[in-house]
Amino acid sequence: MAEFDYTPPKVWTWNKPSGGQFASINRPVAGPTHEKTLPVGRHPLQLYSLGTPNGVKVTILLEELLALGHTGAEYDAWLIRIAEGDQFGSGFVAINPNSKIPALLDRSGAEPIRVFESGSILVYLAEKFGAFLPSATAARTECLSWLFWQVGSAPYVGGGLGHFYAYAPLKIEYAIDRFAMETKRQLSVLERRLSEHRYIAGAEYTIADMAIFPWYGGLVMGWLYGTAEFLSVQEYPQVRRWAQELLERPAVRRGRMVNRTSGELSSQLHERHDAQDFETRTQDKLTSPR
Repeated sequence: MAEFDYTPPKVWTWNKPSGGQFASINRPVAGPTHEKTLPVGRHPLQLYSLGTPNGVKVTILLEELLALGHTGAEYDAWLIRIAEGDQFGSGFVAINPNSKIPALLDRSGAEPIRVFESGSILVYLAEKFGAFLPSATAARTECLSWLFWQVGSAPYVGGGLGHFYAYAPLKIEYAIDRFAMETKRQLSVLERRLSEHRYIAGAEYTIADMAIFPWYGGLVMGWLYGTAEFLSVQEYPQVRRWAQELLERPAVRRGRMVNRTSGELSSQLHERHDAQDFETRTQDKLTSPR
């Protein structure tokens, strides 16, 4: 246990890399590290993102809006490679001072509107197009309660369990046990809810489902951190039932492809600028055969 003995100093100072997969980009200060102008496409909405669970929330919603016929939801999706520090470029920081994906620029009006934080983007787009967010007070409140549950809960899954189980340079039993317990508790919350309702907020498919699916659907489908067996996800059949139902939606499948940089090449659409890109611009189409 000696290697884990640590007495914090009275004042913390940043004097060495933190270690782990993202050590090269982690830092205790905000702001840009370099000048870089963001590209701008031809559509009203410009999305700067990566196909992580937080990024997928937004692309699912955009694809669902387009599927409903909302042509104003056409978008250009530009890839932000966070492992390379793209989120610290001056153009990205101008849209999101917190340097996190996703970030959205709405250029449909007289003046561009920036929107950052995935939950905020979901609410903004749902309100802008009048879809996937109930208008009745009680139903709207239920939907938003679950949306903000996800925003507040997922850091325990990603920054907690995901970090210490998959990315940290040391396997620390206390940390992994702590966040595994909390992740399973959250899955239990969803299991209880979905045993009584078809969707998260009730009978209707909403932005609450779109926010929760990439994280918790990803866990029970075995997509996140290699933890499916570790977490015994078979204990959550209703969560899996719900996740499989969402995965049958074409817009959900398309949304999962956008800005994705891992997995099967046919599932990776690094940038999305047109609906036809799903057929013609995936990585399997762009990668030359050896």
